[in-house]
Amino acid sequence: MTKLSGKTALVTGSSRGIGRATALGLAREGALVTVHYGRDEQAAKETVALIEQEGGRAFPVGAQLGTPGAIDQLFAGLEAGLREHTGQTVLDILVNNAAATTPGDAPEEVTAEQLDEIFAVNAKAPFLIVQRALGLIPDGGRIVNISSAVTRIAIPTQVVYAMSKGAIDQLTLHFARHLAPRQITVNSVLPGATDNGSAAFQTPEVREPMSQLSAFKRLGEPEEIANVAVFLATEQARWITGASLDATGGSLLG
Repeated sequence: MTKLSGKTALVTGSSRGIGRATALGLAREGALVTVHYGRDEQAAKETVALIEQEGGRAFPVGAQLGTPGAIDQLFAGLEAGLREHTGQTVLDILVNNAAATTPGDAPEEVTAEQLDEIFAVNAKAPFLIVQRALGLIPDGGRIVNISSAVTRIAIPTQVVYAMSKGAIDQLTLHFARHLAPRQITVNSVLPGATDNGSAAFQTPEVREPMSQLSAFKRLGEPEEIANVAVFLATEQARWITGASLDATGGSLLG
């Protein structure tokens, strides 16, 4: 029997990259996975197809986080899919992975609109998703938030992204205390430079310097971050809560 047999999961932003790898990892352990996407429905369907090819179970749900009505849309699709596949609306595992990135401008060039957009997706939406999901998550459930190593180091061009991910770490800390009486664990995973398949990481001028950040002198793979998230979703991680797990390949060693 796999570690998550009979469990249900929602992974936001799971049409590609770390989210897709996490959805696949949870499905391999037996979970029914809700594959959330913002804009790319086809990519989400590809994630579902990959899961089903391996004998797993999944269904897609679309909602563009950070826009009006997105949380209602997400949970309407989630609950409908859970009812269809299980006959009930229990959500055992929530992985907040979806995020918007900054364009890499100097701090002086960041606009108020960009600030609002990044925080709406990266901080406000995860809070509202956790808040809404608490009516579906049973005692002993799992919440995993994908944060970032940029919350621990200074990269001026990523200040807004880092601020928004710092909010995720605070969400983790305070909800971990709040939900401990229900035996619900809440943890963050901090990825470093990870090859998420984007075009930027395929260019030597980006790939080489980013690879040097890790103690292993290479980029991380989405599966390596996903493995940490999946572990936190299992019973083996029941004694870990309120933690921020470094998954940077030693990038924060100094």
